[in-house]
Amino acid sequence: MARKRYDENGNHGHGAGAGDNGDRWLISYADFITLLFAFFVVMYAISVVNEGKYKVLSDALGSAFGGQPETPQASSAIDALPLSGIIARKRAEAARRERERMNTLARDLNNSLMPLIQAGKVRVVQTGRGVSVEINASILFAEGQAALGEESRATLGTVAGLLKNDPHAIEVEGHTDNLPIASPLFPSNWELSTVRASSVVRLFIDNGIAPARLTAIGRGANLPVAPNDNEEGRARNRRVAITILTAVPEAANPLPG
Repeated sequence: MARKRYDENGNHGHGAGAGDNGDRWLISYADFITLLFAFFVVMYAISVVNEGKYKVLSDALGSAFGGQPETPQASSAIDALPLSGIIARKRAEAARRERERMNTLARDLNNSLMPLIQAGKVRVVQTGRGVSVEINASILFAEGQAALGEESRATLGTVAGLLKNDPHAIEVEGHTDNLPIASPLFPSNWELSTVRASSVVRLFIDNGIAPARLTAIGRGANLPVAPNDNEEGRARNRRVAITILTAVPEAANPLPG
């Protein structure tokens, strides 16, 4: 039989350092139990997909391992909405703001052009496309001509002053009656209406409106607002329409001029 070892004092032992390592297994066991507990908690959380339980789990594990639990934040009505609801809400708010801007612009134009509106020479109309200022050609151009007179420059200068710092795009349309025109400058009403629209655009540019915002269109006699079978109707059809285009087309409500 093997002899037992004794130290120099006669004490029985199992070898050097045995007494120092006798409790180390407890540390490994505790680590194992902690990991096993965490494993079962995670498995339980995954088995029931619930945002609230994930939040509780996160805070519990953070506290168990010495972290600071996250302070709960109050939920808002927007957070509870689905993504489509948030987008719809933002679009509605943008439409509301744009409608207010266009209403304000229409009021300012009405106030500035009131004498001509009362005389029946100008109409300010708000439609789904934006705010349109229809100016009778008789106060802008001589018959069959496209050069702006001094009075017309003053009228258009007033409009340009209101639109100079406005960000919206502007469409200028020239319209004629259905009576044919044939001259060296204007072979037809197409040329006459287009050059008239271009003359207004040029004046707007000279008054500080950015060229990139402007478009000149000749409509000829194709979009009458009155019958062309009498002089009164033809006079109404000879016009220039300046339309300030809304950024959100559905935002504008048609209003009578």
